[in-house]
Amino acid sequence: MKKYIYLISIISAALFITSCSSDKKKVITDNSPVIQVNLSKVALNNKGQFLSVSGKIKAVNSADLSTRMTGFVTKANVNVGDKVTKGQLLISINNTDLQAKKGQINAGITQAKTAFNNAEKNYNRFKNLFESNSITQKEMDDMTANYQIAKAGLESANQMKNEINAQFKYANITAPFSGVITSKNIEVGDMANPGMSLISVETPGDFEVIAMVPETEISQINTGTEVTVLVKSINKSLQGKVEEVSTSAKNTGGQYLVKINLEKTDASILSGMFTTVQFPVDKKNSSESILIPMEAIITNGQLSGVYTVSESNTALLRWLRLGRTYGNQVEVLSGLNADESYIISADGKLFNGVKVRVQ
Repeated sequence: MKKYIYLISIISAALFITSCSSDKKKVITDNSPVIQVNLSKVALNNKGQFLSVSGKIKAVNSADLSTRMTGFVTKANVNVGDKVTKGQLLISINNTDLQAKKGQINAGITQAKTAFNNAEKNYNRFKNLFESNSITQKEMDDMTANYQIAKAGLESANQMKNEINAQFKYANITAPFSGVITSKNIEVGDMANPGMSLISVETPGDFEVIAMVPETEISQINTGTEVTVLVKSINKSLQGKVEEVSTSAKNTGGQYLVKINLEKTDASILSGMFTTVQFPVDKKNSSESILIPMEAIITNGQLSGVYTVSESNTALLRWLRLGRTYGNQVEVLSGLNADESYIISADGKLFNGVKVRVQ
């Protein structure tokens, strides 16, 4: 009998301790702070109304400068990032050979000019003699031929001078327009060769996007169409307009090149940044998709989620599978239903289980 009374006492004590523990936990939970939150309903959109393709930003004015001559670089007056003005000397190439040829051509011009002047005097004299019947027709024809040959020789010498002067332009590389040096592939003492890219320059602030559109969609892309351009690296959405649409994919592997002019913006975009271009297209029988703003997304490594409100008014983190981005919104493929709401903003730090109050 005493043994049973002892067991009953132990069980009663355990129940009392458990009850106290539960009451204690309840008090702690009841005293936790409540975070004010704002909810937003899921937006439904027709995911077929946009065609998203990859693109790349480039400057409207850009040039890769090269030369048509071979020689050692004697001057390289600029570096990457330097601002230059139109006509400014950028690179000089050794032109000793050109100087020698120019001297030879100048000497040839002097010789041709002397021969021409002498032939012109004889031609005029023989012309007067022929008019007075003092010489024969053959003598006049011979003198006329000598005059024409001397004239052609002088013209040839002058054209050779023009040719050598044109080559001198390739010995002194100048800026074709005002801009910024973006790359420099040669230094003083290096050998420059014909066709070799020596230096690149572009005008900042005026950009365009080059996008590649698949052949199944190119028929719906028209010049003048307004598009949205999402710059991934800075998470900015810009506006642009289709300027050119290629009609051939011969050299682009079945992808058609589309050029888009970007509107002026204060965003810190740079040439070479990758983008997502969204073209408005018309697709029939396309299903609706769930879109939520990027600012509502919570990331943890490779995972992406959003906070919702549970039936007990606590924050509940829901992991999502995301799809394409549309401007500042992203498509939800799974993890959130069309009839649900999610937390768009909160007055405090959210975590799983924290009490919330919907404003």
